[in-house]
Amino acid sequence: MLQFELNDHEYIELNKLLKLLNLVSTGGESNLVITNGEVLVNGETEFQKRKKLRKADTVSFGDNYIKIV
Repeated sequence: MLQFELNDHEYIELNKLLKLLNLVSTGGESNLVITNGEVLVNGETEFQKRKKLRKADTVSFGDNYIKIV
């Protein structure tokens, strides 16, 4: 399980998180996997590319599980 720290930020957008953690190669690929329904947020399929992730949210993508802290 990966952990992503928000530090002084209130949230991070889903597509930016995938790119920042190098789970996808490009921002376009990030948007594509989200719209294809390949990403789960808090256990449910998420289609919003710019979904705001806050502390305690979880993201699943492929074999990756990320907790926002």
